[in-house]
Amino acid sequence: MLPVALVLALSIAACSNGDGSDETATDAPATTAAATDAADGSGTDSPPGAASGEFSVLSYNVAGLPAEVSEVDPAEHLPLISPKLNDFDVVMTQEDFDWWKPDGLAAGLDFVNYHERLRADATHDFQSPQHPGPDAVGLAADRRDVLEVGDGLGVISRLPSMATSESRGPVASVGSTPTMSRAGRLPLHEGFFAHRLQPADGLSVDLYNLHGEAGRTDEDQSLQAEGFADLAAYIEEHSEGNAIILGGDTNLHIDPAGPDAHPDAHDGEDQVIWNDFLDATGLIDACDATKCDGPLEIDKFAFRSSDEISLEVTDYRFVASDFVDEAGEPLSDHDPLLARFDWSAG
Repeated sequence: MLPVALVLALSIAACSNGDGSDETATDAPATTAAATDAADGSGTDSPPGAASGEFSVLSYNVAGLPAEVSEVDPAEHLPLISPKLNDFDVVMTQEDFDWWKPDGLAAGLDFVNYHERLRADATHDFQSPQHPGPDAVGLAADRRDVLEVGDGLGVISRLPSMATSESRGPVASVGSTPTMSRAGRLPLHEGFFAHRLQPADGLSVDLYNLHGEAGRTDEDQSLQAEGFADLAAYIEEHSEGNAIILGGDTNLHIDPAGPDAHPDAHDGEDQVIWNDFLDATGLIDACDATKCDGPLEIDKFAFRSSDEISLEVTDYRFVASDFVDEAGEPLSDHDPLLARFDWSAG
């Protein structure tokens, strides 16, 4: 039976709606591999010297919390998700935990096998390596002692990809004392994971996989604002002048203030946080760019072009119907979000 303390902590850690290192992976391909031809996902094969092309990116919170606290059945669902990921060129996952304290509360659970099951049938050439643990990502000693699992952020890609320098960080207090989910009270370390994609020789796009602070208290709201401001500062320092695709579970409910707004929208403050972040980074909300039907969803994409590569989002939608079990039930408590990008050099 899962210890009561961990059950309570991880239950709160679930989102409010419902592997990595600093080194290049040894199995990263030298050129862009041919993508699987699929109606919902993959783009076309782009030769190394191509001047234009397209690729698809999927963002998916796979609900990989221990079965004892999960709203779905990760032990059964993650193996079903695995082959479906092959329809997409780049996949960014959240709650895909691949690190846990070796002698901690989670180490004896079936939970430690979820990440392996999720990737068992994935054929992408690049697959991000394991989270390096709290010592490698700047957590203060008192935070390391309570941390039970890593950030749950993973990337798999058919495009050449590598983790950028200092590629993992917390959502709040980047470069100082990282905070964890729910005002530092929980044993998991939500944050971001930065990668660099190479659509063709000499061209790159910085990819940011994000899992934001959740919660509706004033303290949570303060951490959300601080976290996105810190992430904007990190992007300014590490991705200055670069093209960017940012995606993930923002945990920002941008409902307009009013009686029907989501309680976690905090009377419109989440909308302010998101707008300020976009203004600070020059990113464009992919939903706005495509006039999508779901602007209030917390799973989002944003992007920007650079002088060397132009990005245009040509498809942006949730592909929930492709990620269900035999009974038609969702495989996660989040719907997977697809964005397809056309790119051109110069």
